[in-house]
Amino acid sequence: MKSVFFLLPVLAHTCTAHYIWTTLIAGSTTSTAAVRQPLNNSPVTSVTTNDIRCNTNPGAASETVTVPVLSTIGFKLDNTVYHQGPAAIYLGKAPSTAASWDGSGANWFKIAEWGATFNPFKFTDEGVSQLTTTIPASVPSGEYLVRIEQVGLHVAGAPQWYVSCAQIKITGGGSANPAKVSIPGYASASDPGLTVNIYYPIPTSYTVPGPTPFTG
Repeated sequence: MKSVFFLLPVLAHTCTAHYIWTTLIAGSTTSTAAVRQPLNNSPVTSVTTNDIRCNTNPGAASETVTVPVLSTIGFKLDNTVYHQGPAAIYLGKAPSTAASWDGSGANWFKIAEWGATFNPFKFTDEGVSQLTTTIPASVPSGEYLVRIEQVGLHVAGAPQWYVSCAQIKITGGGSANPAKVSIPGYASASDPGLTVNIYYPIPTSYTVPGPTPFTG
């Protein structure tokens, strides 16, 4: 009985509120107009659906923000949430304009990820209100979708993706050709980073789903 009384408050504490990444951070600019805003704060629940790209039927963005390489890029929330799971930021090179691209095709590469630390086990993006990284210097200039995903693992066997995309135009870039993936297709439903039970047994290692980040 002692173990039952101990586990109940822990499980209650790990529940997270639904939320939306509403605001793009691009260098010194913040923009909600560049974000394809999700219709509601419910998560995407399948990694094999097209909704995993930029959320379910998001609204059209009304602007594309220009940002040079080596600038800060990322997203922020309107509030802080308690979160149990990894996160990542991807860039997707638009075949023409970012505004006209639906995100299909093998055009995506990861530029940052947030995993876990151990002793005690904890995800490094827990309790944050924004996640940002730096655009690698060698990324080619052009129009991109920048995508954030944060995966909730607080219900074992039922991961939840909180996803947003924004439209950007990168300037001053290089000539790198990072290995690219399709979304969906970049991760499988059976990926150990998605099927893991984070409560028992407590993980001693963890690998963020998807490709290795490109750092330029």
